[in-house]
Amino acid sequence: MRMIVVVGARPNFIKIGPLMPALIGAGIDARIAHTGQHYDASMSDVFFSDLDIPAPTWLLGVGSGTHAVQTGTAMMKLEELFADERPDAVLVVGDVNSTLAGALAAAKLQIPVVHLEAGLRSRDMSMPEEVNRLVTDQLSAMLLTPVREADENLIAEGVDAARIHFVGNIMAESVLRNLARIEDRVPAALGELESGGYVLATIHRPENTEHPERLAAVATALSGSPLPVLFPTHPRTRPKLAQAGLTEGAGAVHLVDPVGYLDMLALQRDAAAIVTDSGGIQEEACMVGTPCVTVRRNTEREITVHIGANRLVGAHAASISAALREALAGEAGWTVPERWDTEVAARVVAALESGIVPPHGY
Repeated sequence: MRMIVVVGARPNFIKIGPLMPALIGAGIDARIAHTGQHYDASMSDVFFSDLDIPAPTWLLGVGSGTHAVQTGTAMMKLEELFADERPDAVLVVGDVNSTLAGALAAAKLQIPVVHLEAGLRSRDMSMPEEVNRLVTDQLSAMLLTPVREADENLIAEGVDAARIHFVGNIMAESVLRNLARIEDRVPAALGELESGGYVLATIHRPENTEHPERLAAVATALSGSPLPVLFPTHPRTRPKLAQAGLTEGAGAVHLVDPVGYLDMLALQRDAAAIVTDSGGIQEEACMVGTPCVTVRRNTEREITVHIGANRLVGAHAASISAALREALAGEAGWTVPERWDTEVAARVVAALESGIVPPHGY
């Protein structure tokens, strides 16, 4: 089988870390097409080196832009690539714009689409990722799900159960396979902070950063944290944080540059709690045993809330502060969800070897 694996952003890189060796080890000719949705070293190159991912065969250089511009540009470049290469299948990952572009381009060329991390739903159509998830799943010939609830979502939407394979969470496998590599790792970003003595924060979603009142609420809560806050922040986000009142030294907040995957994993492991709006970090926090507070209206990672690893709150200073205090006072006694283990990539391979049923008309 010849397969092109489409990636474009940080979450994609993490998920293909354990996947690529499994595909290649099974004799699948899998090669990576990197759209360049995330293109600077801090958001792209460092993840390939940290995770020992094979270098992309194709670098498409899509870059930034509006959702329509980014998705359309990626779709045009991927269509040209797929038409030239004619792979047996295209595998797309997660819910970023590159995921949707890969699915659309492949489907238009009648190339079967395999979606890894299918079926997750926030039920919030204001989220671009939700639109990407819904459309990608409807275009996919094979849907690889991370949780059983995702299977239920897909079946309720009319997807043929024969196309759905519950493989588990590939993000969880990436965490588990890299824990040994960070056993003695002390990230430089930690500075003078001590293990277990800080809160880790990551806020980047437009629902927070594009609304000054919400970002100000986050800033107020973090500035009043009972523990120092370590906040890896992209330079382009810092001016917005400054406008919201969050600058270096605001309360106990330490703003630092973005960090690579292994450093971020070590920071999550050693934090007393995490405040985030990232989908992937909700899962990673669950795996490393650190309580999480998610600042969003909703989450497609509902299972992390159900098992007690995560607290979902809106962007209100009092709510965030209360949830953070609860997280710091609680214990990490949750049970990891089913099939969040080191066999996810092997199940993906088994699903592929069982045969991809192309959609009607292919």
